[in-house]
Amino acid sequence: MSTTEPETFNPWTVVNLVFNHLAEHGLHPVLGEAGDPAEPATALLRSFGIEPGRNDETVASPSVQDELALIRERMFGEA
Repeated sequence: MSTTEPETFNPWTVVNLVFNHLAEHGLHPVLGEAGDPAEPATALLRSFGIEPGRNDETVASPSVQDELALIRERMFGEA
């Protein structure tokens, strides 16, 4: 790793990972009712020395749009 470029990771990836982990263990997480989960995920990343970011994983990125289209297809039969 270069000393001029910090390591980055998308906080929403952390939210997704934790949400799914909790659900797999029989818990019933609810997204958004207690506030924006990206804020504590950002704090967690920073506590590990990782900066929040990754422009390639924003909602507008092609890979995320492809994944959302697959989810819509599975859930609603929409393309």
